Amino acid sequence: MNRRQKAILVEIITIIVITAIAVAAMLHLRNYVNHREAEKAITILGNRIRQYRVENGLVPPENWVNSERENLPGNVRLGELHYRGRWMDLESAPDEILVYVEQKAHSLMFKDGFFVLRLRELLNQDPDSHVNIEWMDAQELNAILARQQSQIEIEILDK
Repeated sequence: MNRRQKAILVEIITIIVITAIAVAAMLHLRNYVNHREAEKAITILGNRIRQYRVENGLVPPENWVNSERENLPGNVRLGELHYRGRWMDLESAPDEILVYVEQKAHSLMFKDGFFVLRLRELLNQDPDSHVNIEWMDAQELNAILARQQSQIEIEILDK
């Protein structure tokens, strides 16, 4: 190989490496943005659910949550939202999971998991405070749901 051929080969390899790094960086950036937008949307939804509870004394019905969800910024990043409001009553423990949303990441930097809103976040009556969203992996969420779900709820979800 002469000097000119080596220079061309080095340039081609350099361009391929830079392109691969740029593609990987963009994928990670996309996952980061999706994750943050979904977190923002579920936080806003949690605040609206808390406001409904303050005004009406109980958690809203599922159709209200679905209609509110349509107007959320970042709604498209949420994915499938699981709302357990119909299983909540006055005797529900503050630790009960009210809403959870799965977030799949196609990246090495982010893990798959769930954003979770617990019932205790709605008990705070302070209008200036924001709800706190938890991040859980699938095994932890499944273990908690196994303790909290009734047999009727499990049967309905399996249909």
